[in-house]
Amino acid sequence: MAHDPHDPHDRCEGWEALADWGRDAELLEPLTGGAANQVRSVRVGGRLAVARLGSRTDADLAWETGLVLHLDRALGGAGLALPVPVPTADGRLFSRGLVVMTRVEGEPPQAEADWRRVAGAVRRVHAATHGWPQRPWWRSSTDLLTAERGTRTDLTAMPAEGVRRCRAAWARLAGRPVCVVHGDLNPGNIRLTAQRVGLIDWDESRVDVPELDLALPHDAADLGPDALDAAAQASAAWEAAVCWDDDYARSRLAEVRSP
Repeated sequence: MAHDPHDPHDRCEGWEALADWGRDAELLEPLTGGAANQVRSVRVGGRLAVARLGSRTDADLAWETGLVLHLDRALGGAGLALPVPVPTADGRLFSRGLVVMTRVEGEPPQAEADWRRVAGAVRRVHAATHGWPQRPWWRSSTDLLTAERGTRTDLTAMPAEGVRRCRAAWARLAGRPVCVVHGDLNPGNIRLTAQRVGLIDWDESRVDVPELDLALPHDAADLGPDALDAAAQASAAWEAAVCWDDDYARSRLAEVRSP
């Protein structure tokens, strides 16, 4: 059942911002989303879209929406599909923590060949974002070799032994060139069709070492055993730190070996 964001008796908290997309904007069913956001299907201008509501700052959302538009212009004709921001009625790309995006259809990767297509698309993203500025107030994994906090990461909240293991994992990637990484390439954030690779949910994207995106099943990015191990350890350490402290974070930290 649709909700009317203009009706004060039919508003979900925070979702009243959807009215900024026009009088006909409709709030539809909830979708699976990350822990930091609410995600729902919406109808704007008569078309289905996806809306994400969270607590990101305007500067943070400006960085993310600007990135997605850049990638769409650079790679949208080269087999990459992205959740492009749908502007508000007055042309803004977000409003009061709410972003409305185009839907990206497709299926998650399953076979090795699927993951190799994903690896190729991700490498194109990396190549198109060398020199990109860091997301406001974020830190890269190698920044955290000395820094203790950045965005949702707070190493002071982790056990000292866990911090030592995480930093040892990140140190293996120190000195590498950096670019934008997607940051959360699980199958649920990938949409494949015969013609293109879709990458959705850029909420965890940032500037970091590209290997963090390339610890893929089947070593689809052809890193080789040693580089794949370094990437997998650094990725597990990142997820442990950024999600600390819940069961998932503890399970990821358990994967990070002592140096």
